[in-house]
Amino acid sequence: MRNFLAFLATACVALFASLPARAELRTRAVEYKHGDVTLEGYVAFDDALATEKSPRPGVLVCPEWWGVTDYVRLRARKLAELGYVAFVLDPYGKGKVTTDPKQAGEWAGALYANASLMRARATAGFEQLLALPQVDKSKLGVIGYCFGGTLALELARTGADLDAVVPFHAGKLRSLGTPADDKNIKGLITVCHGLADAFVSDEEIAGFHADMKAAGLTYQFLGYSGAVHAFTNPDADKFGIPGIGYNAIADARSWEHMKLAFAEAFARGEKR
Repeated sequence: MRNFLAFLATACVALFASLPARAELRTRAVEYKHGDVTLEGYVAFDDALATEKSPRPGVLVCPEWWGVTDYVRLRARKLAELGYVAFVLDPYGKGKVTTDPKQAGEWAGALYANASLMRARATAGFEQLLALPQVDKSKLGVIGYCFGGTLALELARTGADLDAVVPFHAGKLRSLGTPADDKNIKGLITVCHGLADAFVSDEEIAGFHADMKAAGLTYQFLGYSGAVHAFTNPDADKFGIPGIGYNAIADARSWEHMKLAFAEAFARGEKR
């Protein structure tokens, strides 16, 4: 019996020694600059998977119009759990986070009205993602929520070296510059849109499809029945804004669709 217990103990030690290192999520705030504006983003990655010697695909995360909130940081951590290196960009400036729709509308409105500034702010965040040593620069994606979905699309329209572009319930789908800018897009576009989203008109959607066709782009437009604007945010209903609400089914399905889009784009390894 003693010999058996000794054998069992030895076998257990050998088994646990052979297991891979325990995953540990690394997160931190990252201060950076765009011109004279100090910004503060957020990075998340699993240090058992993503290292300088073994880099992983990088994903830029563009937040809702509230700024860099707990919600968007949670999304970054969920991406890190999937093995990606995620960086949340700051669209406004360090400390500029709000729960006031009026304030958020003013901040977002200033960027919606200035396509060059919006794209430059998105590019500044993208450059921070590229600067992370754990990122595989040959496999890059961007996602965004509401206002951030528009940020993601506008970054793609700069010609950024992206494999995949996934906007969730984007505020604006069509180019804030000119439709010709769509020809600069390199990656696979997967639009995740609530079919009950009253913030995006039928004309906007039809125009987006026409623009994609004219630019000769490969894209997917996925619609979720019953889903309104901001359908991925569990706290959306708390803001008391008509036409904004959480939809658990659409949230889960769109996240799976994002994962499939990344798998396809990163495996393909070639851009348009």
